[in-house]
Amino acid sequence: MHAVPHDHTGARIKRLRAERHLTQRALADLSLVPYSTLTKTEQGVIPTSPYVAAAVARALGVEVSTVTGQPYVAELRADELDVLIRPIREALDVYDLGADPDITPRAHRLLADDAEALLVAVRAGEIKQVASRVPGLIQEATTAAHAAPSRDAWLLLASTYRTAYDVASKLGYYDLATIALTRMDWAAQRGSDAVVGGMYRYMRALTYMRAGQYRTGERLVDLGLRTLEQAEVGRDRDVLTGQLHLGAAVMAGRSKDGDRATGHLNEAERLAESTGEAVAVHWLSFGPTNVGVHRVSVLAELDEYGEAAEAGRGLAIPADWPASRRSHHYAEVARAQMWTGDLAESFRNLLKARKAAPQQARYHPTVRETYSGLEAAKRQLPDSFLSYGSWLGA
Repeated sequence: MHAVPHDHTGARIKRLRAERHLTQRALADLSLVPYSTLTKTEQGVIPTSPYVAAAVARALGVEVSTVTGQPYVAELRADELDVLIRPIREALDVYDLGADPDITPRAHRLLADDAEALLVAVRAGEIKQVASRVPGLIQEATTAAHAAPSRDAWLLLASTYRTAYDVASKLGYYDLATIALTRMDWAAQRGSDAVVGGMYRYMRALTYMRAGQYRTGERLVDLGLRTLEQAEVGRDRDVLTGQLHLGAAVMAGRSKDGDRATGHLNEAERLAESTGEAVAVHWLSFGPTNVGVHRVSVLAELDEYGEAAEAGRGLAIPADWPASRRSHHYAEVARAQMWTGDLAESFRNLLKARKAAPQQARYHPTVRETYSGLEAAKRQLPDSFLSYGSWLGA
């Protein structure tokens, strides 16, 4: 029999609630989380869904990361990833100081090749490699943009800020991710690119979704769609527009608005029919596959776990799809299967999530909460289940 980890998210909710001298009933009323759900979550009987984590955080007046325990400092230290965060912060801090006299930037083409390589590496799940390389590239691109300002130079700098956002958000440093997005917008404005501006608003909307601030996230999506109307008509614009609709669909699902979620999914599906698989367009992985992947996520957010699991089983993921996206999808399917009681299949998908992108899966809150749910079920699972928990640090 497996034991529930002592410091699971439910235990943190209980501690935070006690610090504010609230009863379970009072917190349930404040957060609008059903009382039975809250009590079972605190006991570790059921895992904490993203909706519950955000609702409780809002009611308690804390960040969602405080509830979920992110960033997972002990594991980051063990993987020697914690020491890579400060250089990223320092690189983001010098954005407006002009050209650094101690840096001689390489030719734009070489910088652009490196920036593209980091975008690819993030999507391959190589977070540590990217985290170690991005600070130096940001500083070099910053000096290049200030020394010889041009549209291409500013957009290259925006790309490096986007990569910093990717690293920070995947490792759970959401404050740093927000700073990186602010820098991305700053550089994109100087590059006068409506498509990059739309991408910034898409990513910023996701930060509000994680925080449970769905109305603000929806306003950002609407602003992003209006921004993209200014972009040149073509595949790039359609891809960004479709991706905004996908993000909005998940956000609507998390706020339990099924009709709105379906409308966004349908619009994204319509656009995907014209773009086809556009994995490499701004590395957003947009296309019919991504619409199917987001449909699974939306159904899970709406608590339609049986339908989500079924949709996940019927979706074929291309072999060349980015490893980070495959890993995220397998984690979502595992969550749905855990809730339907298909524990063995859920664990198999957790294994697939780890195999696809181990560095990402180790710090993915859905992976951790699903593992906690499987553990709480107290069913017989293979010996490899315990080693998986040790790997997670659970």
